[in-house]
Amino acid sequence: MKKNRLDIILALTAMGSVALSLPVMAAPAEGVKVEPLGSNNALVRIMEEAPLLILPVQESVDDARVNVLVDGNLERIFYVRLAKNKVDYTVPLDLTPYKGHEVVLDVVSNHDRTSSRGIEGDACWKSIQLADTFDTSNREKYRPAFHHTPLYGWMNDPNGMFYKDGRWHLYYQYNPYGSKWQNMTWGHSSSSDLVHWNHEPVAITPDGLGTIFSGSCVVDHDGTAGFGKDAVIALYTSAGTSQMQSLAASTDNGTTFQKYVSNPVLTLPSEARDPNMFFNEATGEWNLILAHALEKEMLLFTSPDLKTWTLSSAFGKGEGAQDGVWECPDLFPLPIEEENKWVLICNLNPGGPFGGSATQYFIGDFDGHTFTADTDASGKIPTKWMDFGKDHYATVSWSDAPDGRRTAIGWMSNWQYAADVPTEQFRSVNTLPRDLSLFRGPDGEIYLASSPSPELKALRGDRIVSNRSFTAGKKAASFRLPASSGGLCEILFDIDASKGGNVNIELSNSKGEKAVMVFDPEAATISFDRTQAGISDFSPEFPAVTIAPTFSEDGKTSVHLFIDRSSIELFARDGRYAMTNLVFPAEPYSSLSISSDGKAKISSLNIYTLKP
Repeated sequence: MKKNRLDIILALTAMGSVALSLPVMAAPAEGVKVEPLGSNNALVRIMEEAPLLILPVQESVDDARVNVLVDGNLERIFYVRLAKNKVDYTVPLDLTPYKGHEVVLDVVSNHDRTSSRGIEGDACWKSIQLADTFDTSNREKYRPAFHHTPLYGWMNDPNGMFYKDGRWHLYYQYNPYGSKWQNMTWGHSSSSDLVHWNHEPVAITPDGLGTIFSGSCVVDHDGTAGFGKDAVIALYTSAGTSQMQSLAASTDNGTTFQKYVSNPVLTLPSEARDPNMFFNEATGEWNLILAHALEKEMLLFTSPDLKTWTLSSAFGKGEGAQDGVWECPDLFPLPIEEENKWVLICNLNPGGPFGGSATQYFIGDFDGHTFTADTDASGKIPTKWMDFGKDHYATVSWSDAPDGRRTAIGWMSNWQYAADVPTEQFRSVNTLPRDLSLFRGPDGEIYLASSPSPELKALRGDRIVSNRSFTAGKKAASFRLPASSGGLCEILFDIDASKGGNVNIELSNSKGEKAVMVFDPEAATISFDRTQAGISDFSPEFPAVTIAPTFSEDGKTSVHLFIDRSSIELFARDGRYAMTNLVFPAEPYSSLSISSDGKAKISSLNIYTLKP
């Protein structure tokens, strides 16, 4: 009988002729064979067919590169933090596309091997296994009850959003292989009402041009791109060695996309990303706004067919907030006083008013080729902020929204600490959807208002406080928040502090944690202090006090609060200010108290429970 090399080595070792120590592997699950090849390399052979391979993750280690070999050919590459010492959680690798084929994973680890132990001792090999299903049931204390989140993994920018045939489609930057940024892919959710979200299959995955960064979708009603009438066209950034813009088309309402064979459709010699396109009825052609990120400006293009783009102009160099890169643009008209003005949204990181990332905007005119921003009384283009919290970024709007609406949604986090917030199964949340409009402020300038979308009223359960009115003084008036819904609630009331004195609004729990808001009628501002609101030791940048103008001159304002398990969104009833802040209380807030340094009239106080 012919002996193989391992038989010979073992025999010689037994006779004392060879001093050799072979790697000792922890036995993986049945159907998976792991072969260590060196201190940082191993092959994982899939020996049996199954829908999923479950990969164990340890967040504190570096990414391993996984080369997926199908029948010996490199099919794709992804990165995952394979567990070295302990398993924090697991993520699934979908094997269904490879049914009937030989699948081998070539794993290249970057772990620092400070001892004689090689890759064979890593904790991941004890837990890697084949499976028929992956458990996505929530295991997180701070997963929101009524905000959109991914089932698992990392999420950042919302993108590619469109409305068609009664459904709102939301795509987002997604890492399916861990809860930190990596492997950028377009995740996908859809909704009929902006409240209940269905998690759809991943829509667009990385390819030879790179990972899939942010972009936009439009419904091509006339089939100008050549993919048929009413095809959904996506334009996104291919992020490889360089950033370029690529196109994909869907004929099944955005469920699956076919990438254009002549990608990329737009290249530049410098970094540009996040294309946002729309059809301009006035000019009869497509427009595109593109973030010229490091130049801190926006580029404007035109096209007859969504494939061939001509640069028309640039806007923004030296204007507005310039402390960080410009990203995630949007451009759209809104009516005000019997005319239309154009809003150019520019997300900025860092350089927000309270540190880190934020959303600025400009009001002006657009003729289909050039955006001209309005100036203030001094002749300068003012910097304006869409939201005055720490956690509102990458905000863009849906295309083709019904009834002429302009509805937007943002990423509820901040790049200063997004990867460190106290969750594991998932990271990051979307803001509540907001309907946008314009108003004229006391200074005569035009501003952007953000109001909670009307569909959110469907979240309301019982009204536990109804139309209360009282005078607030130094002794606080207190109201219990709904314990039956874990503190989830919506709070609305009006303030008249025209007789002077700050109005103090406090949400608190039995642990002594509190989120404090203060309306200053003299300064016409409202502040939000989360320095004592809950867990904050995961980042020195997290404790903060944020301040918003109320755009009022009469000592009056209104308050509209949405309280979820890990966030508070504060609006004026007419949307004139918005403030979005994450909070991580040890237990839900159980009490609302309102007091005043002088005497203030509180009216129309309503508190609703909210249904998860």
